[in-house]
Amino acid sequence: MGHDVRIRHISDGDWSGILALEASAYTDSTLSEERAALESRARASPATCFVLDFEQQIAGYLLALPYPMFQYPDLTRMEETVFHSRNLHLHDLVIAEIFRGRGLAKHLVHHLTATARSKMYERISLIAVAGSEIFWSANGYKAHHEVALPRSYGTNAVYMSKAV
Repeated sequence: MGHDVRIRHISDGDWSGILALEASAYTDSTLSEERAALESRARASPATCFVLDFEQQIAGYLLALPYPMFQYPDLTRMEETVFHSRNLHLHDLVIAEIFRGRGLAKHLVHHLTATARSKMYERISLIAVAGSEIFWSANGYKAHHEVALPRSYGTNAVYMSKAV
């Protein structure tokens, strides 16, 4: 990937860039969240939330927080409880459209997996949205079609997980 890619923890000054990426990724969908909700997820686990800098600009972000297996954040609410779970829930991963197709999402996922391993998490879960189940399956995640999801996650959303 080279020296032009840097993954780092989220800082206060990153939120306008994160919100712009989130808005562009989820325009015309029920997946967009309020700033307060996104920030509450990052506060719940700052050590597992990252920004990806590429060519000296924010090219993506990833929010992950401990959550009980087969449970997930409510998109309309802030996180009020910090769970002490051995499951890390990858809540959101967005790469700016102009930087897609360069392997940056996979790079962020590998970084998260290494972080989860170092922090002794047993599993990583997520909800595949907007047709992303193929990407996640290719990265070792198994679908749990038996988990019912609210409509706010969109049609064809699938709960998935993999062992760390």
